[in-house]
Amino acid sequence: MLYVVRHAKAEEHSFTKKDFDRDLVETGVMRANDIAHQLKALIPAMDDKTLVISSTATRAAHTAEIFCQVLGYPLEHIQWQPAIYEAHYLFLMKQINDVSANYDTVFLFGHNPGVSDFVEYISNRFVDLKTAHVACLQLEENIDFSTLSANTATLTAVITEC
Repeated sequence: MLYVVRHAKAEEHSFTKKDFDRDLVETGVMRANDIAHQLKALIPAMDDKTLVISSTATRAAHTAEIFCQVLGYPLEHIQWQPAIYEAHYLFLMKQINDVSANYDTVFLFGHNPGVSDFVEYISNRFVDLKTAHVACLQLEENIDFSTLSANTATLTAVITEC
């Protein structure tokens, strides 16, 4: 399974802080917690065959940490990838294609438009992921992360609200 998560609601843009450094607002933290708890009720427990990859932008990193705490994934195992910030969907595809065969579940935390475009590319289904939304994707039979490409996954759900 592949879970693609857009970061939760962040501070508004301003001239006093770089976009990369914008943190989550209180409602973003609460919504991320709520959606992570909803996801936890729907998926099996995370194990050593699960990998979490996240942008290092503050809002995405904080969202990944919230989800990992709720889902029971060790924060020290998160694979931080600075280049996910403002990444094109084909770069995200490359990140997933590089995942070791040791993993059967991946969580990817990132930003729009890249994450929504990525979901559409691999599932052929239009999705506009709003803040903290989770796209749940099942890889087709005989497809693993290294061979994932256009139209080789099925969008099974988008978790949006509790």
